[in-house]
Amino acid sequence: MFYFVWVMFSYCTGGPFGLEDMITTAGPGMTLLYLLFLPLFWCIPVSLVAAELTTAMPVEGGFYRWVRAAFGDFWGFLAGWWNWSASFLLGGVYAVLFTDYLKFWFPGIIGWKHYLVSVGLIALITYVNVRGIQLVGKFATALEIFILLPILGLVIIGLAKWHHNPFLPVVPPHKPVFQVFGVGLALGLWLYSGYEQLSTVAEEVENPQRSYPFALAIVVPLSIATYFLPTLTSLAALGNWQDWHTGFFSNAAQLLGGSWMGLWMTISAMLTNVALLNSTVLTSTRMPFAMAEDGYLPATLIARHPRFGTPWIAILVSAAIYAMLAFQTLTRLITIYNWLRAATTILTVLAVWGLRRKKPEMHRPLVVPGRRLGLYYVVLAPIAMSLLALLGSDSFTWHWAPFAIVLGPAAYGIDHVFRRRRPLVSSSTASS
Repeated sequence: MFYFVWVMFSYCTGGPFGLEDMITTAGPGMTLLYLLFLPLFWCIPVSLVAAELTTAMPVEGGFYRWVRAAFGDFWGFLAGWWNWSASFLLGGVYAVLFTDYLKFWFPGIIGWKHYLVSVGLIALITYVNVRGIQLVGKFATALEIFILLPILGLVIIGLAKWHHNPFLPVVPPHKPVFQVFGVGLALGLWLYSGYEQLSTVAEEVENPQRSYPFALAIVVPLSIATYFLPTLTSLAALGNWQDWHTGFFSNAAQLLGGSWMGLWMTISAMLTNVALLNSTVLTSTRMPFAMAEDGYLPATLIARHPRFGTPWIAILVSAAIYAMLAFQTLTRLITIYNWLRAATTILTVLAVWGLRRKKPEMHRPLVVPGRRLGLYYVVLAPIAMSLLALLGSDSFTWHWAPFAIVLGPAAYGIDHVFRRRRPLVSSSTASS
């Protein structure tokens, strides 16, 4: 259970790296308010849904299987397809970002050398994941402890050198409020996404009915603190909100704690991308395994490793796609990822309502508190946040994100027309 907590944290948060641009685009005050209060309307209700459904249906594939049980094959397929597609936009990016940070010491890593280093990292993480969730958990635990130590140091030093009001200005001067609100909300939703994702490996976790809610109870407040506290104290100590950009936490650490602390923070930022890639491979590769098990994808993806019991073919296929995307940064496509993630999240929170109506007799060891009012809260709050974020998208996203969404129904239609769906196959019969 200890290792599972850190695997979940490394997927959902990892560290505060990546939120720095939010300061200059949304403003320091608005950013801090988002970091503090957005979880009430996003990751907390999603976590409550994940806790109820994981304890009721601890199955491989997690929320994909929940949506399918609640609304049928079509919507279940979309939940799985959109989630797996979204992972492609992240897997390659994390490897590329790691190599970008490595260029700080080795500026000659460009072109094909940059690509080879990125692919090499993907290969290493793939090997770790084929070995099984226990090794993944130990790897994630070691990484996160190393990552969080300099962040804790930055918070302590920032508190000791507090000289500015970190909430001012609330928004950047002379910027339209709606633009600031939309950009900040989109980044905030990205930061606080993924708390239902580890439901996809429920069958590989010891006692998931207890482990998953316990991990959520620790990871959600820890994630909020990891984002909010270093941002608050760095702004309070330095006051230079206009200078914040990607990688600024390394600059803040150097300015406040000296060159050694800046170096440690830079290494932590690199390892954060390793941790994110590690947990992304773990969680996203169980999705094609579950969909193949239900007949939507080729049956070869069901194969489990004869020694480690992991879906190694699904892991290798996903890793190959990450490697093909590792030659570019895909930073603009992060907004498309948000659309795919929002669509998956909407289906997931609706599943808790659908299953209560469809299967009221289902044993639920843990239920969302608040009865009917609590159910409305966990369903409507994430849907409202998703719609607000999508409405604030830029023109590039409006051009491409709907296309990414439509690919899901198109893929389902092609599968149906050509009768490619296979009978359900038990994973126990495909262990080789």
